[in-house]
Amino acid sequence: MKLQYSISIVLCLSLITFEKIKCGSSSQLSKQQVYVSQNVRLFPTSFVQTEPLVARHPLNSSILFVTANTFDTTTGFQSEGIYSTTDGGQTWFGSDTCKGFLISSHKGNPGIAIDKNGNFILTRLSSSPGLYSHSSTNNGLSWTAMKKITDADLYKATLHSDGDASSSYYGRTYAVWTSLAAPPHKLTISYTDDGGGNWSALKEVNNPASGTIGKGGEAAILLNGVIVVCWARAVNSSPFIEDFIGTASSSNGGATWSVTENAFDVNGIAGMIPAKANLKTNGWPRIAADRSGSAYNTRVYIVTAQKGLSPAGNDPDIVLNRSIDSGKTWSAGIRVNQDALNNNKYQYFPAIHIDDGGGVNILYYDDQNTTSDSVGVFLSRSTNGGDSWMDFEVSDHNFKPAPIAGLSPGYQGDNISLTSSGNTLQAFWMDNSSGHYQIWTAKIDISTLDVKDDKQEFPSRIRLFQNYPNPFNPLTIINYQLAIDNFVSLKVHNMLGEEIATLVNEFQTSGFKSQVWDASGLPSGVYIYKLVVVGQDGILSYTDVKKMLLLR
Repeated sequence: MKLQYSISIVLCLSLITFEKIKCGSSSQLSKQQVYVSQNVRLFPTSFVQTEPLVARHPLNSSILFVTANTFDTTTGFQSEGIYSTTDGGQTWFGSDTCKGFLISSHKGNPGIAIDKNGNFILTRLSSSPGLYSHSSTNNGLSWTAMKKITDADLYKATLHSDGDASSSYYGRTYAVWTSLAAPPHKLTISYTDDGGGNWSALKEVNNPASGTIGKGGEAAILLNGVIVVCWARAVNSSPFIEDFIGTASSSNGGATWSVTENAFDVNGIAGMIPAKANLKTNGWPRIAADRSGSAYNTRVYIVTAQKGLSPAGNDPDIVLNRSIDSGKTWSAGIRVNQDALNNNKYQYFPAIHIDDGGGVNILYYDDQNTTSDSVGVFLSRSTNGGDSWMDFEVSDHNFKPAPIAGLSPGYQGDNISLTSSGNTLQAFWMDNSSGHYQIWTAKIDISTLDVKDDKQEFPSRIRLFQNYPNPFNPLTIINYQLAIDNFVSLKVHNMLGEEIATLVNEFQTSGFKSQVWDASGLPSGVYIYKLVVVGQDGILSYTDVKKMLLLR
């Protein structure tokens, strides 16, 4: 079908095999920072569609591949949606069924990627335990027969392809998952160097404590080919709430790993949401790396949904942790959503994407503008590496979520997704407002989002923040803010008062500022950083010092 949109009328013209959809353009940002973009169903059918994932071609951002869990409520048939665009999301074509042999064995929970050669790669579960893959060389129109990656039990795998031409592993695509064998549920990977034709032997990344529960599993690939993976460790009793996040990194294509079992603490939201028809939810981590070449290049970000652990309130909030050293150390949590703390509003199912300009974009469900039994879709965006945020409402309507009949109790899907094509963000989520769950999408012009909030762009006072990470080795970030244009000096001293480094010594405009200090070659110990601000009249207007610990 090809759909043409007027204000309230949708006309459908049938084609034989595939469907093509025309997506509407987005509207302008309002003064209230409510971004009401035109929402459309990506691929309207009678199938139930949930858990959208999106992959972007590493060399051509106009080519996107979206998948979903698909379910025929009449027959009970399960598969994976195949939805593709070659024009940046203006038109879509595809099917609710992956046609790779053996069709009857498909059981959804897909992971997807596009490699450097344009191969579409999909993994999925089977009617018997295990993970199988298919690949396509024609943007998803046809698929190879299934390849077995493992016959071990697992929830799902996520796929991530190295699209950096300077990487030693350019074109390699990794599959990452936590096993569902007897606890402790290790994180496992396999990879393909030939577009899904062959897969490597399985590699267990970590060796967690006996009896612990592993959940999720995602990866981010830095520009130099370093791969950083993350997973959640949950308490070993129902509802298996996420207790901390583990991370690991590899600089040799996954051959060996540097593992941190407890990278940072969380208090996840696994369980049911009574106000929303006892929907099942989770606090699994989502990860992204900045490959934009911006001032925040090579940072790695992990986002989770949490409650009851600062900076989250007593209701679910979205929390970001970030790393400036390729995942070795992580900052304290940063609350992303900007509504009032402890206001009994729910934010959950975050998705994260770093756009080509280095903007950090997080999509999530949110009920702050509706009743407790309903939900909308919000985007939080930071253009300064996560220091400050602005919220935008993406959905042009709310909906009342409900469990899907015929599937597991409380199930409506476990994730939503976000990517960008050029200067346009593209959001994907599941929504049952049409009568059954379908994948909905919105296109968002990034230029309309980068309208600075006065509070963020013009701080009310000068302030020096505590560095992070702290302790650190060897990199740390020092943030400060200026209320007006001033001459600024930021220097590092040792405990003897000797000057070690000058980070800033110049006139700067007002706003939020960030400096990275590299302490390579210096001994462990306590160091002092000092901010001095001199007004335009030459009179000292502010000075502050803080301590930081270099720990090797």
